[in-house]
Amino acid sequence: MTPRASEISECVRKSLERYFKDLDGERPRTVYDMMLKNVEKPMIEVVLHHAEGNQTMAARWLGINRNTLRKKIEQLKIKV
Repeated sequence: MTPRASEISECVRKSLERYFKDLDGERPRTVYDMMLKNVEKPMIEVVLHHAEGNQTMAARWLGINRNTLRKKIEQLKIKV
């Protein structure tokens, strides 16, 4: 894993630990879906920004099909 990838991983780990601490004994629900919803939109927005709005390039950087990216942009209501 590259140093930056490990930094991202550590941020996610710390955020999840804080989330469980803040639950204060309550049982969590749908953690997986919660994480996807809270990570996917900003990830796509940042990649699109760095790709200067080029969806083909952004899709390549994300490792997904351009049509999948377009669908995600629509679903997540991302302004391009």
